[in-house]
Amino acid sequence: MKKLDWYILKKFLTTFFFTVFLFAVVAVVVDVSEKTDDFVKSKLGVLRIITLYYYGFVPHIIALLFPLFVFIPVIFFTSKMAGRSEVIAIIASGTSFARFLRPYWVGGILLASVLFFANRFVIPKANQIRGTFEAKYIDNNNSYNALVRDQNTNLYIRVDSFSFAGINNYDTLNKRGGPFFMHRIISNRLTINTRADNLHWDTASKKWILENIIERRLNTLGENVIMEPKRLMNFNFKPLDLSRDKYTKDKLTSNDLSTFIKLEELRGAESLNELKVELYRRDAICITVLLLTLMGAIVGSKKVRGGSGSHLAVGIIIAVSFIVVGQFSTVFSTKGNLPPIIAAWIPNTIFMFVAIYLYKKAPK
Repeated sequence: MKKLDWYILKKFLTTFFFTVFLFAVVAVVVDVSEKTDDFVKSKLGVLRIITLYYYGFVPHIIALLFPLFVFIPVIFFTSKMAGRSEVIAIIASGTSFARFLRPYWVGGILLASVLFFANRFVIPKANQIRGTFEAKYIDNNNSYNALVRDQNTNLYIRVDSFSFAGINNYDTLNKRGGPFFMHRIISNRLTINTRADNLHWDTASKKWILENIIERRLNTLGENVIMEPKRLMNFNFKPLDLSRDKYTKDKLTSNDLSTFIKLEELRGAESLNELKVELYRRDAICITVLLLTLMGAIVGSKKVRGGSGSHLAVGIIIAVSFIVVGQFSTVFSTKGNLPPIIAAWIPNTIFMFVAIYLYKKAPK
């Protein structure tokens, strides 16, 4: 690292942190204006709202827009350098364009590493704070969410390799539902049909209790009927697994999310692609940071008549294109048959070729 490298890296990091601070303040102001009524209804003080919500919201919004927070500052300060003919002087001194990009590589890798660690361990903890607050004080005030929650109370679960269960009218608050049924199917033949009027969670034994059970065991000679008033069951799912929390994938660390996906696969749960896309996206977005850093440096290093304005315009077009491609690939995976790992990496793959094209066309 030479003096020139430290000069560029210092500009890179100071502009980045200033942009993060500025956008975080704007995001908080906008969010406060949208949720003022919910905050008033919660009857919490300012300090409580900050600790119970904004301690989680600020890291969440920074992580969400992190690639843009890197891309915009890189274009901005590099464009300023190009406008003052600093880039021309650097290249004219005999420094190759690839050598000129070295501090950008260092800064991009540094910030990508920070995001990699944060996405795996820090941001999920922040999302726990944010998600818990929103579920308790904001979603409950939303009439549409309440309507959907009241209508979708039937659950269907794969208990093991041969058993499939269903719970009607399950109440996540009281951890109780019913009627309950479970079918055990072996070699495409129903062998056990279990039905119960009620199912609820026993906090003492940490198991499920079935009430008023009728069980039919089918065999080649006929069937045996067993009736029991109560039975303790050790199912492979807990009340937390049935809560259908929309923030679950955001709250789990990467290791926990990977384990959760495996359990959901065994249970035959729906929306697995959404969980997998989130898991793969956490790694892919780190490469996104590096790609956008290099693209911003290449675009901003060219001296043009429009100055920073034209560079920022090009940058915004690239950023919007990146977001659109990412959203399309996610939708095709969650609603279609596109493999999640491909959906998570499609934007990086496409814009890697864009970065190579821009590098070849850059004046050297």
